Amino acid sequence: MDVPVWVWAATVAFIIGLLLYDLIFHVRKAHVPTLRESSFWSALYIGIALLFGVGVLVFGGTSMGSEYFAGYVTEKALSVDNLFVFLIIMASFRVPREDQQKVLLFGIVFSLVARTGFIFLGAALINTFAWVFYLFGLILLLTAGNLLKPGHDEEDAGSNIVVRLARKVFHTTDYYDGDKLFTQHEGKRALTPMLLVMVAIGGTDILFALDSIPAIFGLTQNVYVVFTATAFSLLGLRQLFFLIDGLLDRLIYLKYGLAAILAFIGVKLILHALHENNLPFVNGGQPVEVVEISTGLSLAVILGVLVVVVVASLLSPAGKAQTAINNARRHATSYLDMEYTHDEAERERVFRQLVEERDAIVALGPKYKQMVRDEPELMALLTRARDSHDRVHPDDPVEPVLTGTDRGDEPARVR
Repeated sequence: MDVPVWVWAATVAFIIGLLLYDLIFHVRKAHVPTLRESSFWSALYIGIALLFGVGVLVFGGTSMGSEYFAGYVTEKALSVDNLFVFLIIMASFRVPREDQQKVLLFGIVFSLVARTGFIFLGAALINTFAWVFYLFGLILLLTAGNLLKPGHDEEDAGSNIVVRLARKVFHTTDYYDGDKLFTQHEGKRALTPMLLVMVAIGGTDILFALDSIPAIFGLTQNVYVVFTATAFSLLGLRQLFFLIDGLLDRLIYLKYGLAAILAFIGVKLILHALHENNLPFVNGGQPVEVVEISTGLSLAVILGVLVVVVVASLLSPAGKAQTAINNARRHATSYLDMEYTHDEAERERVFRQLVEERDAIVALGPKYKQMVRDEPELMALLTRARDSHDRVHPDDPVEPVLTGTDRGDEPARVR
């Protein structure tokens, strides 16, 4: 279905309008979003994406509508996986909590621009060279295998080559000056970590696009559907980050689900490439009669896999324990970092979450408490956080040790 130019113009204007609204009314003033704020805006953006899909279904037909929803769900799942890396980058750069919104919005805008360029490049290649489907399929299969490699999520995403080069070539500071990108340091103009973290986010966004665009082209070759599904999956990602911040580590099986989805789409692309084959060394340059996977089946597989991995992650005791441990480590580090936030209420919220995570580990039993005991650095970190809190709040002490592992099996509550 050919989409009129005015529809393209109206869609692009609407998306830009949403981004500008986000910038002017939410991100411009540095603050930590509340749970209520994050929940409302996340639901609103998802609602807008779903209503748009209904419009595509009504005006574009069942096939186009199904392709949009399949593409949106896939891109949204990949975007959630991207949040893991954003979290690692912002932790490595010690981005103050109040300024994380600005970094995320920049990442979303840069990602949208980069992916739009890849979308039109991919569309041009597909229209010119049918063998590109083979290439896209191979990329997705390799990506699926890479997701299963140990330590995939722990890679030092914040130390990419562009950031290292910037630190060597330009005068940089180790401290933030609000949300400024440049500041005066030792009488000279210097780059702040805020600019460097944006460079790191931008670099990883380009890598994400190399996985994302082949995946959605495996579901539809309609450029309008590819663009809108990608754009709406990115909108609201900032709010979603703050909404599920504490749950990201809980989705311990998400990477396996994404690997299965990308492998499935990769096989779908290769089957389509065989069906459209014109390579002379494959079947004499003639199309190969193979079974092609329908969009409806693709959507069912994608949704089914995501439901299974999310439910399995949320119900898994190992997932609960690993989530609590990872979040406790992150919250203890944030609490001890005086530059993390200047909002005392936010610091207290971080500490209360830390105590809840301690209690969650204790409640899971001796096996999972031992996981904490086996990490002396984590034990020391948690003890330092508890001591720091007790110095500031002597009338509201926390039972030693913060992990609760030295005082029996009952959770040590804050008095």
